[in-house]
Amino acid sequence: MARRKKLSAKIVNEIFSRFAANDPEPEGELESVNDFTFLVAVVLSAQATDKGVNKATRSLFAVADTPEKMLALGERKVRDYIKTIGLYRNKAKNVIGLSKTLVEKYNSQVPRTAKELESLPGVGRKTANVVLNICFGQPTIAVDTHLFRVSNRTGIAFGKTPLEVEKGLLKAIPDRYKLNAHHWLILHGRYVCKARKPDCVKCIINDLCGFPDKTNY
Repeated sequence: MARRKKLSAKIVNEIFSRFAANDPEPEGELESVNDFTFLVAVVLSAQATDKGVNKATRSLFAVADTPEKMLALGERKVRDYIKTIGLYRNKAKNVIGLSKTLVEKYNSQVPRTAKELESLPGVGRKTANVVLNICFGQPTIAVDTHLFRVSNRTGIAFGKTPLEVEKGLLKAIPDRYKLNAHHWLILHGRYVCKARKPDCVKCIINDLCGFPDKTNY
């Protein structure tokens, strides 16, 4: 089978123009009350749904919305709050660990660089990019399973790894759309360009997408 061609710059621009027109101010679905709780929520969201994380963190953030309060709560009690989330034991350990590091190294503030964020327990490149984008308005692209699928399926950016796709997206997406691109792509993958059966008939970029197996019915 011949390798599919990456979409042209003109088509990619039109794709994001439509996303922008359809949803000018997209928002993420993780709930938080400040930068710290957002960081915690993203750490907890690994291999879990936003809905499931929100259900667990509403009570947690009501009693621990700062690194100091989270440390005072302790790992055992954090586990009790998040036990409905997958991998909750290790995640509770990371939440306490990152809270301790924030207090000791960053004056209890969430750092604003990828290198500093990735030094925190439980924080990898994807988490750092999400925090930089949503908390600090940086035009980063966080490649999760939805972005990886949508990018490869549509032809916006091909890649065998999340990093390859991230670099491809940063190169392909026009600068004026980069700030919101992560939101548009994740929401598109979550609700339209779904893994098992993409809802192509409702897709606003159906005619632009390079996917050869569209479900137009």
